[in-house]
Amino acid sequence: MSAAKILEELEALSKAAIGELARVTNEEALLAWRNTYLGKNAVVVKAFSSLGTLPPDERPLVGQGANRIKVTLESAYNDRAQALKDSTLAQTLSTQALDVTLPGRPRNRGRLHPDTQILRELLRIFGDMGFQIFQSREVETDEYNFQLLNFPVGHPARDMQDTYFLDVANRGDNPLVLRTHTSPGQIRAMREISALNPADPPPVRVIVPGMVFRYEQVDVRHETQFDQLEGLAVGEGITFSDLKGTLTDMARRLFGPSARTRFRASYFPFTEPSAEFDIQCFQCHGAGCGVCGGGWLEIGGSGMVHPVVLANGGYDPARYTGFAFGFGVQRIAMLRYGINDIRYFWENDLRFLEQF
Repeated sequence: MSAAKILEELEALSKAAIGELARVTNEEALLAWRNTYLGKNAVVVKAFSSLGTLPPDERPLVGQGANRIKVTLESAYNDRAQALKDSTLAQTLSTQALDVTLPGRPRNRGRLHPDTQILRELLRIFGDMGFQIFQSREVETDEYNFQLLNFPVGHPARDMQDTYFLDVANRGDNPLVLRTHTSPGQIRAMREISALNPADPPPVRVIVPGMVFRYEQVDVRHETQFDQLEGLAVGEGITFSDLKGTLTDMARRLFGPSARTRFRASYFPFTEPSAEFDIQCFQCHGAGCGVCGGGWLEIGGSGMVHPVVLANGGYDPARYTGFAFGFGVQRIAMLRYGINDIRYFWENDLRFLEQF
């Protein structure tokens, strides 16, 4: 086939292709057009591969002509693709009008759990009083959880709290337990600090935060696991008045200067004398309701550290005295925020958590 015939066919093909392109109205048809006229099997592309069959003097003429037609088709394709894109956008804007004056969608902000908020505030309050944070373990030995705290094996006081025991063999009279209180931290803190100078142990001012576990009947005031905060102060000349002053000051910093507190005589093996620490109920203001049962909400226990516990911690009870206290962080939060059911803290209900 002569060069003139090839160029004539290419020109006719170009006109037909451009005419067909004008009728393309969607992306699928546009892609089909491109494969037909610009794909690897297209006539204009094959024209280049046929140049070797032409006489040498005709090859530049056909090559230049085929390239010009190919460029023309590519330009027409790009213009049509852009036109379809603009048409689609215009149609979308007309059917899905956007009001740019509308406010943006708010982002959900993360919050600290109310339990964490109260715990951090308590740590700050006691930090201002000179207490340091001491971390203790959740899995304890029977020795630290009971025996060193004046709970000997078989002591009837152990009936006061049901305990989760770990199934570990060959532990004898010293099984592993999930701690029932943060009080084992007292022994560990005293032993760690007294080891700094056994002949003349330095004073102790620590708070021990952490989770505790008890096998209890769950109700509006009790859970099987909860956060507790333990406090311990050991030194020379410490009295029960220091204990009352510390806890009363804490309550007033947390709940305001009008907060009412009371101490009730009680019994704990690791303190003597011992007292329950109560705050007037936020719901009934002392009249009695389903939350408090009698006008006051028990926060925790307190007392002067028992001489046996002091000795077990490395402090001579003839020289040193001290006080200790422990209370539930969730019960503090219930008072602070007016929460009437401790179970809300563990339900992960956003309707509850988003209020804080």
